[in-house]
Amino acid sequence: MKSLLVYLKNYKKESVLAPLFKMLEASFELLVPLVMAAVIDVGIAGRDRPYIIRMCFVLIALGLIGLVCSITAQYFAAKAAAGFGTGVRHALFKHIQEFTFTEMDTIGSSTLITRMTSDINQVQSGVNLVLRLFLRSPFIVFGAMIMAFTVDVKAALIFAVAIPVLSVIVFGIMLITMPLYRKVQSDLDNVLLMTRENLTGVRVIRAFNKEKDELKRFEEGNQILTDAQKFVGRISGLMNPLTYVVINGATIILIYAGALRVNAGDLTQGETVALLNYMSQILVELVKLANLIITVTKAIACGNRIGAVLEIEPEMKSGTMKWPDRMQADDSGMPAVEFDHVSLRYKGAGADSLSGITFRAERGQTIGIIGGTGSGKSSLVNMIPRFYDATAGEVRICGKNIREYETEDLRSHIGMVLQKAVLFKGTIAENIRWGKEDATDEQIREVLEISQAQEFVETKEGGIQFQIEQGGRNLSGGQKQRLTIARALVRKPEILILDDSASALDFATDAELRKAIRGMKENPTVFIVSQRASSIQYADQIIVLDDGEMAGIGTHDELLKTCPAYQEIYYSQFPKEEAASNE
Repeated sequence: MKSLLVYLKNYKKESVLAPLFKMLEASFELLVPLVMAAVIDVGIAGRDRPYIIRMCFVLIALGLIGLVCSITAQYFAAKAAAGFGTGVRHALFKHIQEFTFTEMDTIGSSTLITRMTSDINQVQSGVNLVLRLFLRSPFIVFGAMIMAFTVDVKAALIFAVAIPVLSVIVFGIMLITMPLYRKVQSDLDNVLLMTRENLTGVRVIRAFNKEKDELKRFEEGNQILTDAQKFVGRISGLMNPLTYVVINGATIILIYAGALRVNAGDLTQGETVALLNYMSQILVELVKLANLIITVTKAIACGNRIGAVLEIEPEMKSGTMKWPDRMQADDSGMPAVEFDHVSLRYKGAGADSLSGITFRAERGQTIGIIGGTGSGKSSLVNMIPRFYDATAGEVRICGKNIREYETEDLRSHIGMVLQKAVLFKGTIAENIRWGKEDATDEQIREVLEISQAQEFVETKEGGIQFQIEQGGRNLSGGQKQRLTIARALVRKPEILILDDSASALDFATDAELRKAIRGMKENPTVFIVSQRASSIQYADQIIVLDDGEMAGIGTHDELLKTCPAYQEIYYSQFPKEEAASNE
């Protein structure tokens, strides 16, 4: 939590002025019982009406000044807390953007969503309350005790006993509830994860008639969260009754002792009333302080969780080398991409997902990658834009280790189309401009033509200005895939990776797409990941993967003769008679 306080540095003035004005308000509030004592002992006892009226005006003035101070403090506290929350959100979001796929896989998106929303809101509320009440409440409590000693030392000893007892109750409950609130937030993460899974997978749930099972699972998770909240709530709920018992007990003793001393003539009626007012002020402030402690306890727990995310250092460090210009790259004679005995093991995995991968991809070549489900096809291409780092061996681009390149510059020269077609809410043009911000309408239409999307885009109302819903819900699977390919092509990449991105396209459209990409004047090096043999059979090189290892590499004809794994895949899709006629 301490690490987050740095985001208050731009609000130092507000952070000082907010508690300062609150303490000014408290100071005027502490004077009210003394004025009331004077009204009783001087005005009422002496039947001095002008004095009573003057003192009433003094009370009104103290109230108005206190109100102005309170509003001013609220303004500064709200400004500082809102600015603090904004700073933490920006910092956390920026930090998350630096995470590699490894960190994202480890932490989980539901956890990060909770940190960005619920946790930051809780911390922001905590900062707001701390600036307003953290100094004011103790100031009132101890100030009332000091003022009580100025009224009567013997009666004030009751305050000296009551306040330490109250402090033990308040801080004892705080220490018990802090770890429990952390558990509550963890249970909340689990409920959010289930909610997110149910919302994103609602069609699958309905298709398999799993609504009742998911409802039961959600109810169980929600019950765990409810029970945890109830348990910690019961402990926190002890604070108010225990403080009321102590305060009211002290009030009874104070009234009894005050009555005896008034009867003996050692204390005036006004002084007794003043002491009771100070005890009432302590009661009110301790109730506020109790609520503050609960909120601050939650805020600290949430702040520690946010701090834990911010402390995670991305394992992948960016290099400093820039991508060589095309002329320089062509003259170097180096392959566009080279894998040299590369292995990859995901964090926490017991075995390598890829091992001993070695191949060269020359500039302008088309490389096909094929293999069974789980053979490591996506893992291989994800290493080219450095989504994951090799655990052994080297991945080289233009002869240089990929780790030496500046990550952002490296990825700006690579067009990546992931397995899952993801589109964002906005127009078709806005989605394609994710690939290149300053792309003109003409450039957008050109890549739509290459990706075979122009035909259906023209039928949409507004053309490239057609509004896409979140996640591309108003488009078919094939339409979404073609638009994601267009988004990758618009940046004119030197390396283009199509990770099973044509699975929803028919064979004719798939063939037209590959033909159009081969005809691009930029002549990119293309990696095509597919489970369709037809999609990669005309590639310059085909890499066959089997359980994370290379089962073969070569052209279609070479692999049909020498690679059993490729033969099995190919003949499972094309019967031998049909395959012979195709060749």
